[in-house]
Amino acid sequence: MNDITGFTGVAFSGSAGDNLNAKLAAFVRRREAFSLNTWRQLLSVMRICWRWSQDKRRSFLPMSPEDMQDYLFHLQAIGRSTSTISVHAALISMLHRNAGLVPPTISPDVMRSKKKINRTAIVSGERTGQAVPFCRPDPNRLDAAWKHSPRLQHLRDLAFVHVAYGTLLRMSELSRLRVRDVTRAADGRVILDVGWTKTILQSGGIVKALSARSSERLMAWIRAAGMANEPDAVLFCPVHRSNKVTGVPTVSLSAPSLEDIWHRARRHAGQTSRPETNKGRYASWSGHSARVGAAQDMARKGVSIAQIMQEGTWTLTQTVMRYIRMVEAHKGAMVALMEDED
Repeated sequence: MNDITGFTGVAFSGSAGDNLNAKLAAFVRRREAFSLNTWRQLLSVMRICWRWSQDKRRSFLPMSPEDMQDYLFHLQAIGRSTSTISVHAALISMLHRNAGLVPPTISPDVMRSKKKINRTAIVSGERTGQAVPFCRPDPNRLDAAWKHSPRLQHLRDLAFVHVAYGTLLRMSELSRLRVRDVTRAADGRVILDVGWTKTILQSGGIVKALSARSSERLMAWIRAAGMANEPDAVLFCPVHRSNKVTGVPTVSLSAPSLEDIWHRARRHAGQTSRPETNKGRYASWSGHSARVGAAQDMARKGVSIAQIMQEGTWTLTQTVMRYIRMVEAHKGAMVALMEDED
């Protein structure tokens, strides 16, 4: 990745090209400024856009506003959602800014094209998908299925879903937790030193407290895995097919493996998949299900939007409102007005 030609797919020549190469090289060297997921997304978008520009004989970097419009309309034509198209536009813009170039997205023509794409999609019936919520009764069902299981995988999976629901942490944040991050309060409940999240980067870090039952499930997994005295062990680690955790696990589960936990949980809880899905997605529980379900459960209990945002470390109100829109539908001012008259 230090080879800038491999990063962009092209080597730039001449004095202007040398300057561009230098800025891109500095961008690559400082890639730790971005989350791993953002960097992966950027590379994926670059590969897709580079192939398109080669096929259409267009300029990839810098990209003209005209080419940018055609690229976005191409994504729409092949069935990409408006959210995916917005991500492509934002990441191409980010690449241009870090290369010292004018982003094509500031062009009024490109802005109008994005509005046209959004309007066309909405009018044609596109709706933003949402993860199947993992709500408060669901841990109870999984407790019945897994609490006394002799299989370490079941104990790990049970602890994982309890922690995911109780903390509203994202999958990447859960995967970073280690045994040393677990402490016990005076009453025996667990406190997790999360350190940082996608939206909170501060030296003091953040902490998350677990309920008594979730604390019990987590500690049962740690004891069964033999990790109680291994502070460097990854909290949610792979389990060998011999039903053992081998050595001191320092590698966390991959994203697909974490998603598999949710798929297994859905089956063992006796829940069926959705018959209709959004473009094949969200048929079952997934990595975001606990966050969605916990937000909805808090809304049902009358927890304020500000408190829900704090619990889930959300920075955008509209994100939370999208998750709880069905719960809040009958709390509108007009519904209250009409039913008060009745």
